Amino acid sequence: MSALALGMIAALCWGFHDICVRFLSQKTPLTACIFVVLLSGLVFHSGLTVITAEFHPLPTKAIWLSLAAGVFFVLATFGLYFAFQRGPVRLVAPLIAGFPILSVGLAVFQGTTISLLQWGAVLAIVLGVAIVAALSDTSTDDSPPIGPTILFSVLSAVGFAGTFALGQAAADLSHEMPTTLVTRILAVALVVAILLLFKQPFWPGRRALPLLITMGIADGIGLYCVLSAGKMPDPQYAVVTSSMFGLLTILLAWLFLKERMSVPQWAGCLVAFGGVGILAL
Repeated sequence: MSALALGMIAALCWGFHDICVRFLSQKTPLTACIFVVLLSGLVFHSGLTVITAEFHPLPTKAIWLSLAAGVFFVLATFGLYFAFQRGPVRLVAPLIAGFPILSVGLAVFQGTTISLLQWGAVLAIVLGVAIVAALSDTSTDDSPPIGPTILFSVLSAVGFAGTFALGQAAADLSHEMPTTLVTRILAVALVVAILLLFKQPFWPGRRALPLLITMGIADGIGLYCVLSAGKMPDPQYAVVTSSMFGLLTILLAWLFLKERMSVPQWAGCLVAFGGVGILAL
C-alpha cells in the first residue's frame, strides 16, 4: 500500500471523526470528548499491538521522537477542538488544512526533492479542501474575537505537521506499531495532567460514550496509517492526503445526512482530487 493510500484511509477515518463531533460538541464537555477519544485510541492501539505481537525494542532516538510527537499531537487536538468550537468554520478550516504545506516544506528542508508540479498538486489539495470547508459554513451567528481563533487554528496546524514529521521519523528508525503506541501513551498522560490541572471534566455522559469510543478507534486507525507511512517512499504525501478529512467530512454529510453541496464546493472537490491524482503519477 502506498503513502497516498494510507493518507486517504486516514482522511476517511478523521472525516468520520469530525462528522461525529457535530452531534456531540454542543451537548458534551469538550475536554471529556478529547479524553475519551484519545483513551479509546490508546486502548485500540494497545490491543492491536498485542494481537499482532508487534513488540520491538526501540532505539533511544526513536523513543524521544515518539514522545515529541505525542506532545505535538496533544497540541493539534486541543487546537482543533477549541478552534472549531469558537468558529467560524470558514476561518478555521482553511488555516488548519494548510498543515501539509508545513510538512512538505520540512521534507524539502531535510533534503527531499519536490518538483514544481508536485508543489502545485499539494497547493491544489489544500486549496480544494479550503474551498469546500469554507463554503460549508453558512452560519450568520456572531463569533468570538478572531484573534484567539486564529491562534488555536495555527497551533493545530503546527501540531499536526509536527506530529506527522516526528512520528514518521520514529517509525523509519524502528517499527510503526511501538512508536505510535509511545506517542499515544504520552498524549493520554498529558491530557490527564491538563484536565486535572485546570479541573476539567473527564466524564462525557453515558449516552455520548459509544460514539466517542468509535471516534477514538477511527482516530487510532488514522494516526497509525499516517505514521506507518514513514518507511515508505514520499511519506509526506500521506500527510498531504490525510488533510482532506475536512473535505470528506462534508462529502459524508452530503451522502448520509443529505446536506446540500453547491457547485463551487464540487469544483473544490475536483481540484483537491486532481491534486491527489498528480501526486499518484
